[in-house]
Amino acid sequence: MAHVIETVLGLMVAVATVAVLARRLQVPYPILLVIGGFGLALIPGLPRVRLNPDWVFLFFLPPLLYPAALFTSWRDFRADLPSISLLAVGLVLFTTVVIAWVAHALTGMSWAAGFVLGAIVSPPDALAATQIAHRLRLPRRIVTILEGESLVNDATALVTYRFAVAAVLSGSFSLASASGRFLVAGAGGVLFGLLVGWLAGKIQARLDDPPVQVTISLLTPFAAYLPADRLGLSGVLAVVTTGLYLGWRAPEIVNARMRLQSFPVWGMVEFLLNGLIFILIGLQLPEVVRNLAGQSKSELAWHALAISAAVIAVRMAWVFSASGLRRIFCKSPEDKHPDWRRVAIVGWTGMRGVVSLAAAMALPERLPGGSPFPARDLILFLTFSVIFATLVLQGLSLPAIIRALKVEDDGESEREEREARLKANEAALARLNELDGSAEPSALDRLRAEYEDRIRQLQVFETEDSPTTVRDHKRVYDVLLEELLKVERRTILRLRNERVINDAVLRRIQRDLDLAEGRLKRDTD
Repeated sequence: MAHVIETVLGLMVAVATVAVLARRLQVPYPILLVIGGFGLALIPGLPRVRLNPDWVFLFFLPPLLYPAALFTSWRDFRADLPSISLLAVGLVLFTTVVIAWVAHALTGMSWAAGFVLGAIVSPPDALAATQIAHRLRLPRRIVTILEGESLVNDATALVTYRFAVAAVLSGSFSLASASGRFLVAGAGGVLFGLLVGWLAGKIQARLDDPPVQVTISLLTPFAAYLPADRLGLSGVLAVVTTGLYLGWRAPEIVNARMRLQSFPVWGMVEFLLNGLIFILIGLQLPEVVRNLAGQSKSELAWHALAISAAVIAVRMAWVFSASGLRRIFCKSPEDKHPDWRRVAIVGWTGMRGVVSLAAAMALPERLPGGSPFPARDLILFLTFSVIFATLVLQGLSLPAIIRALKVEDDGESEREEREARLKANEAALARLNELDGSAEPSALDRLRAEYEDRIRQLQVFETEDSPTTVRDHKRVYDVLLEELLKVERRTILRLRNERVINDAVLRRIQRDLDLAEGRLKRDTD
């Protein structure tokens, strides 16, 4: 037990170190973590760390999917559901078929084993892509599509994977039976997720105890995933549905104290789990290669290159084809006249990740009759090759491609935020005017002056010519405000050190300053 604890703590130190380096190099940290894990695995004398697939599916996957769904805009998700479905369902199934054919033709792998490989490598892990998308300020619709795809595609891939593995184990496959079970698993997962979300919402609405509420929030994804999975339903869709439902309902049922405490907790959980997962991916390579020690290295390299290229090419072909179909059947101007540059970026963001590796490692070693699972070691090697190739090649090149294509944020989020703030402040000012005469005049005048000043600032921004101009003004304002917050912080520290105020007063004022600084950091991250 002590050995396991030491290993986990050591990996957490490695995650933090690599994340700091990634930020300095302006590289998505999942990419450096995979490379760093591979480097650690080559150091002699270090204990071997094997990724247990059960831990991935039962411990890592639910709490990573849940906050992604919780903080997804349901309005944007629903508006882009056709595009998301084409990627998360259509592309996953198409990739499974094409990779099965390529693997069968190239390596002589059986069709059943080929379908297993195809299902394993079909779902992209959008973490690295969305990190880049947020940092480089891509248009909101691209980010919505990528995040929405990552929420749903794991469900499609894992259900397909189970059917493919079952076909290998039993030696038979029925398309009609598999299609029916696929629909039942998907629909059942959605319904179960709605039930869990409704129950969790009722519980949260009756509580006013942030530590307890945060604990319940951390347990909610497991409450959705584990029972659904045991019932043969899609645990992934159950978690995603629960997150989307609560993400829509939470602003009405959760109080401010709960929100202020839960956001940093979920941020820390996401960072640690993602960091551990990606560094564990890199640590698996020596074992994967060791299992194929007797095969030709040049042949393995050729197979890995061909399968990785096929995975990338299939996504690009599908994304452009789907864009053409939407041009025919959809009526919105953006679908009628799609920007090929945006389509290319969505096509290039197909990095594979931990779900693919965990699915490969979860393959049984032997069939019911005692014979080895066909091509298991080769499937594991090709899966790792696809993950490594897509993360490194596509992940490192994506920022340069985005800059070369000159795809920038359209400013839609800033416009919506500005309009909402303006309407909220105008409504508050109207309410103040209704209270005129029924409250102390000095308090009313002070509040009226504050709200009128906010409205004037928002109206000035509303008249600016472009989102870039607005962002430039905001950047100058934020820099000045950050400097003033530093002055305030130094002042209260000096007063504490001079014994003018005590530590309790210091902490109360510091909290207000920290909240103000937190808003600045949120807007710039």
